[in-house]
This record gives sequence, structure tokens and C-alpha cells, in this order.
Amino acid sequence: MQRRQLTRAFAAALLPLAAFGTLGTALAQPAAYPSKNIRFVVPYPPGGPTDLMARMLAPELQKRLGGTVIVDNKGGAGGNLGSAEVARQQPADGHTLLLAASGPMAVNPSLYRSMPFEPMKDLVPVVQLSAFPLVLEVHPSLGIKTVKELIALAKAGKVPLSYASAGNGTPQHLAGELFNTIAQTQIKHIPYRGAGPALNDLLGGQVNVMFDILGSSLPYLTTGKLVPLAVTSPQRSPTLPQVATMSEAGVSGYEITAWHGIAVRAGTPQPIVDKLNATVLAIFQDPAFRTRWEAIGTPVVAGTAESFGKLIRADSERLGKLVKDAGVTVD
Repeated sequence: MQRRQLTRAFAAALLPLAAFGTLGTALAQPAAYPSKNIRFVVPYPPGGPTDLMARMLAPELQKRLGGTVIVDNKGGAGGNLGSAEVARQQPADGHTLLLAASGPMAVNPSLYRSMPFEPMKDLVPVVQLSAFPLVLEVHPSLGIKTVKELIALAKAGKVPLSYASAGNGTPQHLAGELFNTIAQTQIKHIPYRGAGPALNDLLGGQVNVMFDILGSSLPYLTTGKLVPLAVTSPQRSPTLPQVATMSEAGVSGYEITAWHGIAVRAGTPQPIVDKLNATVLAIFQDPAFRTRWEAIGTPVVAGTAESFGKLIRADSERLGKLVKDAGVTVD
């Protein structure tokens, strides 16, 4: 009798602990995601390729995740301002996404003496979205069609030359500075607050040279409003197969590509990162979307979060060395 009483007492004592364990397990699970609107931050003004990609993806993410996905342009400081805003976002719950670009993620830490965030410490990679070659392009008024002609024109000094970029520290800026270093030219850099405004002034003739991401300039290259001289990738672009690479054009050792992806604040629960990655991969499985995406000049490169992280680290080292070797700074 005494033993049965002790057994019942022991079982009664365990009930609160069991209930606590169930509650603890429930608390450990992330809340339903998304539970509110998702803000998709683009660290550049509207009109450029980064903005275009976000606006293509936003309705697809919204359709598959539910809720509302709002594109929010936060340009400035070569992409640093918008990127830093996501890096500081509280709470780290996956409801603020960054359209992460190679400039602020991999190049800017070597260009700026002081950064408002640390890319690999403050942000978590989710998925890579693009791998764009840049294209060296000029205004038709220059009357040239080759890189050698551009170099000769620059060295002659009779025609004022200036190249536009999407801002200090962007791939367009780095591409121009490396060109000046390797080709021993002094084409003046004119930074803008995004690729859209820079491209508009190139089309208007206010500047006459630009290294731009292929996707945003493609309509003007195919209609003759701009003249392509070379692409910066190691191989020719399938989109513009007639245009030589920089190495083929005589500028050996020159290679730069611009990439984009999605990142979230460090500390975002892993199940949310995994869900975002899987959702983007599902979007790219849609043949119609893949066709639209490839039409802007980039292949489909979406993979794991880990592979995107490796790319960021590798390019931070490679491009950082190029920046230092060329002596490029912005502050």
C-alpha cells in the first residue's frame, strides 16, 4: 500500500515537469514565418539591375510565402547604408531581407577605412541570385569601337573622358580604376547614387564611358544607343557573343564579375534561412521565371546558403587584393 502511494506521488510530481518540457519544446520552435510583411531592402536607388531583380522576385516570394513583400530602396555610400540597415535590424526574424551586392559585401571593406557593418559577421547569406559580367561601353559620339581605340583616345588627351559608376566602391567604380591602372590611362571617375542615374547620364552624353552590369545596359547595346567594347568576364557572354573579353581586347589579366544574392541579419533562426533558400530555389524551378531571369543577362546560379557564403569570402579576398594592388580608396 505504501509503495502504491509513493508511486502515485512520484507520478504526480512528474506531471508539471512533463508539461514544462512540452512548453519548452514549443517555445524553442520559431513562430510561423512570415507572420508580418517582409521588407526587401535594395541598397541602391530605383532603376538599376539590383532594383530590377528585387522587383522580379518580390511577387514570387509573396506568392509562395504568403503575406506582403515590399521592396524598399535605401541607396547611398556604395550600398553600405542599406546593407548596414539590414545588418542592424531588430529583431533578427527574417522579415527584413537584403538584396546583397558584391560591392558592399566583398569590395567595400577594402575600399573604405571605416565600414558601418561587417558583412560576414553581421549578415547571414541565404542564396546567390546572379553572376553578371560587366561591359565596357561608350557613347556613340566618341566614334570608337575597340578598347585599343579608347586607350589611344585617353592617352592622346584631346577629348575629355569620364566614366560613370553606381557610386564609390561599386563594381563599376572598381572596374574603371583597374582599367586605368592596367591600361595606364586617366579616365575621370564620376560617381552617382546608383546605376540608373549613371546610365541615364551616359545615354545623354554627360559622361562618355561606363563599366556597367550587362543586364541593365543590354537594351541600349542592342539598339546602338551605346557601343560595347568588351566584357569583363573570362569568357564571352552568350548574350553578346560578338563582344570580345578584356583579355581578347588586349587588357590581359583583367577579370571582374558582379554578383547578387539575399542575406539576412545574423542570428536569424536557421529554419527561416532554410525556408527562404528553399523558396528561392523553387522560384527558379519555374521555366517561365528562369527564362525571364536569364533575359536580364545572368545565368541561374541559385544554390545553397553555404556556397553563397564561400563566394563572398573568396571574392572578399580576391577583390580586396585587387583594390590594394591598384591603390584604390574612396575616403
